[in-house]
Amino acid sequence: MTQTPAPRAPGVREVAAAAGVSRQTVSRVLNDSPSIRPETRERVLAAMAELQFRPNRAARMLTTARSHTVGVLASSASSLYGPASSLDAVEKAARDAGYFVTVAHAASPAREEILAALDHLVAQSVDGVVVIAPQQRVQEAMASVSFGVPAVELHGAGDKGGLVVDQAEGARLAVRRLIEKGHRRILHVCGPLDWAEGRARHEGFLLEAERAGAEAFVSREGDWTAASGAAIASEFLSDSSITGVFSSNDQMALGVLHAARVAGRRVPEDLAVVGFDDIPEAAFFAPPLTTVRQDFAELGRRAVARLVGLIEGRELAFAEPVAPSLVVRESA
Repeated sequence: MTQTPAPRAPGVREVAAAAGVSRQTVSRVLNDSPSIRPETRERVLAAMAELQFRPNRAARMLTTARSHTVGVLASSASSLYGPASSLDAVEKAARDAGYFVTVAHAASPAREEILAALDHLVAQSVDGVVVIAPQQRVQEAMASVSFGVPAVELHGAGDKGGLVVDQAEGARLAVRRLIEKGHRRILHVCGPLDWAEGRARHEGFLLEAERAGAEAFVSREGDWTAASGAAIASEFLSDSSITGVFSSNDQMALGVLHAARVAGRRVPEDLAVVGFDDIPEAAFFAPPLTTVRQDFAELGRRAVARLVGLIEGRELAFAEPVAPSLVVRESA
């Protein structure tokens, strides 16, 4: 049986004919040449859309010496909500900017693992790299590595030219909510202080509690899981004078809610709880969780905008970190 060959996908020649321009003009539009008049660019783009034209990646590399690919170097903790959300946001922002995305995970914070992940990205001819490395030991290992291409780093705290969410301010929003509701003895269920986010949220908690003259209790470090939140909370809930809890993330806050139920402490009547992250499940906790929301989409957009600027020889910084917001629900 003879099969009819599939029709050839439209190419630059067909786009040029449909738009009434030369093939060179189509190539210039593909390569974002500033010499193209806006009306000509719109005509070419309309022809591409009508023909469902998809540019050939290999051909673009030959003409521009760029792959239009962004690499993402992620730590082994990237399955957790914050790093995973950052990765999703960067990938979407890169696509919106016309870039492909390739991801390499460092299996551990060891320098050799980071080098292996970076080698994988370099082999893909990436134009630049976004590093998602919230752990301090990963950041230290990154500092000893030469990238060879432009790179930007997303961390949970510090002055990174606006490529952070203001974690300390988020913690202060959480504590302020508890204080406004009349709580004066407040527990902080602490996250791992090896993480920039954990340190910043811890510092923000202490600053706001001190400002308001509230009595602050800080737990041992948790590991971001609900199990650690439950275990930590159970160590404090026998003290009925502690009536407010700020958990360093929502998963540990889920553990706090469980421990409160086991201890016979009603939420929010006997104990108010505030988390951090606003994970999708937070609205469905029992009771729904008051928490701090991070704008990961804006963080990803900024990271890609900064990286593309560096690729093109421009410096781009943002004056302020990304602002967090408080989402008030029934738990506080």
